[in-house]
Amino acid sequence: MFAFIVRRLLTIPITILLVVFVTFIVLRVTGDPVQIYLDINATPEQTALLRERLHLDEPLIVQFGLFLWDVLRGDFGMSLQFATPALPVVLGRLGATIQLVSVALLFAFVFGVAGGIVAALRKDRLPDFLLSALAVAGQSMPSFWLGILLIQTFALDLKWLPTSGTGSWQHLILPAVTLATFLLPNFILITRTTVLETRSELFLTTARSKGASESSIMFRHLLPNAINPVLSFLGLQMGRLVGGSIITETIFAWPGIGSLMIRSIFQRDVPVVIAAVFIVSIAIVLANLLVDILQSLIDPRMRLD
Repeated sequence: MFAFIVRRLLTIPITILLVVFVTFIVLRVTGDPVQIYLDINATPEQTALLRERLHLDEPLIVQFGLFLWDVLRGDFGMSLQFATPALPVVLGRLGATIQLVSVALLFAFVFGVAGGIVAALRKDRLPDFLLSALAVAGQSMPSFWLGILLIQTFALDLKWLPTSGTGSWQHLILPAVTLATFLLPNFILITRTTVLETRSELFLTTARSKGASESSIMFRHLLPNAINPVLSFLGLQMGRLVGGSIITETIFAWPGIGSLMIRSIFQRDVPVVIAAVFIVSIAIVLANLLVDILQSLIDPRMRLD
């Protein structure tokens, strides 16, 4: 496993390099960066001076090399909104995003896997129909619509929870539930399918013939073999989960990276946007690595090394 982790860590710079390259191309395609920093009243002398300071008078390959060097040093430039370096601004919002994504992921995983197991064990019965219908409905439900509906119902009508912001665990409930709907329906359906397939395997019949209890069969044999497809799906959906957090944080005014990115885009604060994309990319890569490690720990058949 150690060799596998080392190999995966060695591929991270390649992924980051691709992200930096795509970001650089997008910045150049979407317009002249000088126009972002200067208003329409700028003089030709100011424009020429800034173009020289940003190295825009150099060949494109030189510009990319300088851009890459700045990124590797953590120098994304000065934020236009906060008049401070962009990277500390983004890192200051990282904790709130991690908190929201972690709670939403825990909620989706626990209830999704539990719902899938119940649906599989009660196949073609009322719990199966209800949970499957809930999963299909959840897949068709836009997160922004669900967020507004939860605010209207639980915050404005019932007055049980705050509408937005942060400060206590109550502020976390509505955005976490909204974000969890990205993955919860899929967890239910995938767990149901894998449990149904695994129940017919011969090793479960062997375990029963040896006198193993149903609870032992469930937690020692069936669940470890059925959970791997769920973890694989989770690794593939980490990017989608982070993308969903951007919408969720905007709706609930959650002070994370997602809401910061949306605000920075409207304010044309390019250094903050670049820094946020860089940090989010690293987080997704590390999360996928963690998922692979968890799979190997749960299923001994996986020989990662």
